[in-house]
Amino acid sequence: MSDEKPGKGDPEGAAQKTPEPSGVDLARVALRAAKEQARARGDAAQQKKQARRGGLRSGARADGRDPLPLGSAINRLITERGWETPAAVGGVMGRWPQIVGDDLAKHCVPQKYDEDERVLTVQCDSTAWATQLRLMAPQLVARLNEDLGHGTVRLLKVLGPNGPAQRFGPLRAPGSTGPGDTYG
Repeated sequence: MSDEKPGKGDPEGAAQKTPEPSGVDLARVALRAAKEQARARGDAAQQKKQARRGGLRSGARADGRDPLPLGSAINRLITERGWETPAAVGGVMGRWPQIVGDDLAKHCVPQKYDEDERVLTVQCDSTAWATQLRLMAPQLVARLNEDLGHGTVRLLKVLGPNGPAQRFGPLRAPGSTGPGDTYG
């Protein structure tokens, strides 16, 4: 071996410096070791029992009532009901500023999505922004389909600002649509 003195880095020297436990200390060490072994046996037995049962369950046999993590339960519900596309489009409506940019998002807001026609309707606060969005529609549809999956959005319907509300007076004729119904 080496020419070093005992006590410098070798186990024999370390054993000479620390006294062996005796009496009460020895009993404490033995008790601690026995508790750790018992705990390990108990954990192993519990895991084996749980594995035999098939994990945590609500009853004697696994069924649909067993507890699920919240994310798994929501994904299962979306899949069972066939809500994948509406959920994805809802996510896009929530992330609208990230998709179209902050400037456009301040002036144009998604209103609704028609799943049958695959049309996303967007309301703009001015005719200038509506025109701008109409010019950008092909690029925006491509970006949305890239995010949602091919063919999810077929058309982008852009609405301009709403006109002033029709105010009907107290002497309104029944069935009329207001002052515009008399003009051809």
